[in-house]
Amino acid sequence: MPRIAGVDIPADKRIEYSLRYIHGLGPKLAMDVLREAKIEIGRKAKDLTEEEVAQIVGIIDQNYQVEGQLRRAVQGNIQRLKDIRCYRGSRHRAHLPVRGQRTRTNARTRKGPKKTVAGKKGVKELGRG
Repeated sequence: MPRIAGVDIPADKRIEYSLRYIHGLGPKLAMDVLREAKIEIGRKAKDLTEEEVAQIVGIIDQNYQVEGQLRRAVQGNIQRLKDIRCYRGSRHRAHLPVRGQRTRTNARTRKGPKKTVAGKKGVKELGRG
């Protein structure tokens, strides 16, 4: 298994798909890296030479924020929103959707599992016989 940017990428897959296992590299950036490294599309990751792997690692390290560095940057941005007490920061703090989604229904990913609230189910209505 080749190791790129601290991540073991799958050796059996084509390199343009294997690079996507690195946090921060999607389809476009993976293709850009391969184009810059002059590696043909469609080769398996296990078929790359050490020089080609080193070239890919160099390009990624030089031009892109990936893995831990990217995660720290994103967390720093969220913390900044919380610190300046903006609306988006307050939504992050309350574990609610940040981008305007509805919360009356759905939003289970952010809110977590349902918490059942005791309702009026067992109360009998007065005046009916």
